Amino acid sequence: MILASFSRALAQWGDARFRRVVALGVGLTLALLVALYALMIGAIQWLVPETTDLPLLGPVGGLDTLLSVGSIILMLLASVFLMVPVASAFTGLFLEDVVDAVEDRHYPTLPDARPQTLAEGLIGAVNFFGIALGANLIALFLWPFAGPLVPVLFWGLNGYLLGREYFTLVAQRRLGRTEARRLWRANRARIWGAGVLMAAPLSIPVVNLLIPVFGVATFTHLFHRLNTPRHTR
Repeated sequence: MILASFSRALAQWGDARFRRVVALGVGLTLALLVALYALMIGAIQWLVPETTDLPLLGPVGGLDTLLSVGSIILMLLASVFLMVPVASAFTGLFLEDVVDAVEDRHYPTLPDARPQTLAEGLIGAVNFFGIALGANLIALFLWPFAGPLVPVLFWGLNGYLLGREYFTLVAQRRLGRTEARRLWRANRARIWGAGVLMAAPLSIPVVNLLIPVFGVATFTHLFHRLNTPRHTR
């Protein structure tokens, strides 16, 4: 069921609405990361003087430049963690377009769903960003103790978050939030598994910018498969 849903999502890559959301999500995500990096460089150059007196070494120049170069490496490492909440939150803003594209092609007989308002999209995106960022920061501190289980920690944590948030967002368009949460709880293991499938590629640079859109599409298919007994298909 999970792989079938993911395969159907991948098969719709040619849809213009998919590409539009990907372009918007990638653009906004990169813009935010560039802005954060610029702020980091500015802070280093403001706080660290061009020449610094170090014990035993005396005056040392270029320390600000050295720290600026090191910040590139730091930002690349940080982007692995930041990309999950940032890209996913931005995609959540345009979730409606992705779900509509999937339902128009694969479930054309469905009645119109309750549309997500701009306020709901913003609140959902902010909530998810806060939860995902907080969870990944906690995981970041646990990484030195995880050893070879680091990928398992990353995939398991983000798989749970992505599965819960995206499935609920998709389901509540047709069931309401209370019933959507009930359906998630009844199928949480399967939804978590689908979330892990989404989370694994999130650790791959560039690819992780595309995954949130395919995640929304996958959970749309998964929702309709799990909700079939309730005659929504």
